[in-house]
Amino acid sequence: MRLAAFTDYGLRVLMRLAGAPHEAVSTGAIAEEFAISQHHLAKVVRDLGRGGFVRSQRGRSGGLTLARPAQAITVGEVVRHLEQRFALVECFRADGGACVLKPQCLLRPQLAAAQEAFMNELDKTTLADCAWRSSQSPAAAG
Repeated sequence: MRLAAFTDYGLRVLMRLAGAPHEAVSTGAIAEEFAISQHHLAKVVRDLGRGGFVRSQRGRSGGLTLARPAQAITVGEVVRHLEQRFALVECFRADGGACVLKPQCLLRPQLAAAQEAFMNELDKTTLADCAWRSSQSPAAAG
């Protein structure tokens, strides 16, 4: 299973904020630190805000902070929020897809179980468990 770049970037933002919980960090600083387009990262941050993961404060001492303690946010929760449009296979799409095998498919239950096991594993990890501090190499972040 491969996560979308959007989700990858969202996790990087949250890991970075978890690594400095008392510091507000600008989107621009995170974009530069991780070599990500600031425009693209702004979209990710907006979605994280809508999901209740980050808070944004404008102004000179503004920036992003976690909306909740890092130990209260699981990686699974974040992935579920950011991957809402993700479908492992066509028949998992919100609209049901158009797979001709769907009425008699014997693989769908196994794929659903595998996806659930994947998410359950991510539910065991909090942002506090994978907090990233800015002195680390960005390559080690994800």
